[in-house]
Amino acid sequence: MSDHTILVIDDSATIRKLVDTHLSPVGYRVVLAPNAEEGIKLAGEIEPDLILLDHQLPGTTGYDVCCKLVESPSLSGIPVVISSTLRKKAYAEYIDLDNVVDMLPKPYTEELLRTTVANALETAAMIVASQSQGTAIPEVIQQLDEAALNGSLACFGLRELLDFLNNGRKSGVLEVEAEQTRIRFHLDRGRIQAVYGAGVAENEVEQMIERLPKSLANLAPVLKMTIGGRSCAEVDGFVQLLDQKVLDPRLMTKLIRFQAAMLVRLAFSSKLKQFRFEAGHVENALHKNLPLDISLLALLVEGAIHAEDQSTDQLNQVFVRRAIRGQNLDRAGLSARHMKILNVLSEPKDQDQVATALNWESEEVRQVLEGFVLAELVEKREQAVAGQFIIFEPDAHAAQSLRRSIEESDQRYNGKVVRDKLALQLVLKRSIPHTLIFAGDDDATCELIQNLFATPNPKAAHVKRIAIHHDPGNQSIDWRQKLGFQPHDVVSRPCTAELLYRAMDRLFETTATDDSSSNETNAIVSHAAPLESLQNMVVGANS
Repeated sequence: MSDHTILVIDDSATIRKLVDTHLSPVGYRVVLAPNAEEGIKLAGEIEPDLILLDHQLPGTTGYDVCCKLVESPSLSGIPVVISSTLRKKAYAEYIDLDNVVDMLPKPYTEELLRTTVANALETAAMIVASQSQGTAIPEVIQQLDEAALNGSLACFGLRELLDFLNNGRKSGVLEVEAEQTRIRFHLDRGRIQAVYGAGVAENEVEQMIERLPKSLANLAPVLKMTIGGRSCAEVDGFVQLLDQKVLDPRLMTKLIRFQAAMLVRLAFSSKLKQFRFEAGHVENALHKNLPLDISLLALLVEGAIHAEDQSTDQLNQVFVRRAIRGQNLDRAGLSARHMKILNVLSEPKDQDQVATALNWESEEVRQVLEGFVLAELVEKREQAVAGQFIIFEPDAHAAQSLRRSIEESDQRYNGKVVRDKLALQLVLKRSIPHTLIFAGDDDATCELIQNLFATPNPKAAHVKRIAIHHDPGNQSIDWRQKLGFQPHDVVSRPCTAELLYRAMDRLFETTATDDSSSNETNAIVSHAAPLESLQNMVVGANS
């Protein structure tokens, strides 16, 4: 709100009433004078910040009033705005007067009146000094100084930039630019205090309003005004109402936080081009009264919670906590409940497994995971790849022979040969194979594989199992006794890539048309262990 005093000298009661009606509600103190004599007297008594002066007055003109003001040392510095219907004809008279800073043509709109008064108040002192003393003035008020940091976002991400500013506890405004949208992050010692957007498409604003929580639905008109972050009369009015306890600051804080979350999400889903960071920028009036003091992670999670459901098929996706390397650890504003999700992701898990571990609804897990993925604290991986295989062959000579054979093959399938438990553990951490191939004539390997599939979990049923054996046709082998299940196929040793590929071809051909001959196997493998925890069983097997 403004605390400036405006003296209006105009013989028109309509004009005096109009100015008072439009300026008083936005905080100006408006003093009215119907003629020149009373106006000059009031100017000496109240020393206004600005005089709005009519050109044509009873028995005199605005020019004569300005000359009398200049003659008085105490009044000569008061800036004057001349108002007239004569426009250019009237304005020419005031060229040589130092205290005249602007013109306001009649008739004028409410917006033009407010803009002219606000601009005159901001620039008046410089203009008067310039005209009376010949000092230079800037072309633009509050023109942008050289940015403390600026550049392109082509080589690194917004999260990295915000992490850098947070780790350095910087204060200022970070502006990032997309095609037509500019999003501004107000920071104080690295923490996000507010987020505003310029050039946000109308349909995107409407989508945000549609996603407002029910408790904030009545504040939709306020969101339309605050999203741009401009200091306007309405926003100043809200600040005053907050100060007077008329509005509930808790609801306004929730609205500003919702706005920040949605704009952050918009920034992370847009192709950003440039950025500019201005240190020590003047705070916006609203967020100065209601600072968020929140972390990027909390806003990303909240944005995912409020966003439209964009979930896709999660069947082939697992999530795992990423190793933090120089990344920001600020989690201010994030609920302790949502922090728990990191504790269960030390090993890859799918959405359902996370929900089971935390006893949460699956939708809440999806939302929080999405926020963590955007923050790059959690990595999303493909769970299974069709045609991918792993060969566990502990014999060094046989393993080397298989690797050579795969290199020389047509490589229509993709896979790896591993020889020890640790290597198998690392491979299974990255992805779950379509086919697991193992040395079926090695007792230690069979015991290991049996332990891998000993705990119930339907997802493991999708993994095909092929045993390598020196005597694949031996009918006396009791695979159920050795493994706890019947392998999908058995190939002979010495094994080649082509033999394995043919076996995998057969498995792919029969996958879609499984008949009763595989029902017995399915009854057993449907009680299989989650493959994302196979690495634990690998270590524990044979213990």
